[in-house]
Amino acid sequence: MANTAKKGFEGLAIYRLSETLADMVWEMVLRWGQLAQDTVGKQLVRAADGIGANIAEGTGRGTYVDHRRFVDMARGSLYETTHWLRRAYRRRLVQAGETTKLKPLLEELKPRLNAYRNSLTARIRRPMRQITNNK
Repeated sequence: MANTAKKGFEGLAIYRLSETLADMVWEMVLRWGQLAQDTVGKQLVRAADGIGANIAEGTGRGTYVDHRRFVDMARGSLYETTHWLRRAYRRRLVQAGETTKLKPLLEELKPRLNAYRNSLTARIRRPMRQITNNK
């Protein structure tokens, strides 16, 4: 890929991090048996893919309020991903070494999504402050 700066959601570090997580989950689930893929696997892949999909969709929304709502959904998808990974581990579909690779991504995404959400909240509130300060 060229060294040009990416704009929009593709330039967001949290989006790229979510892509990495989703790709790692995909590769892991591909190695599972049919029953595991059809049950836990599909849910896990959808949840992991949902993180980046919601970040992307939110950037295309017309207002910061809508954008923030999709970041909230991305955060929900992150927690759902954690849930399905826990189920996969308990059902012996995921080895400890695999969770060791995924855990840092999950732990990094949580505060980054919160910070991103907070930045959107600040943008929502900024115009109100300016209006009240001008009166």
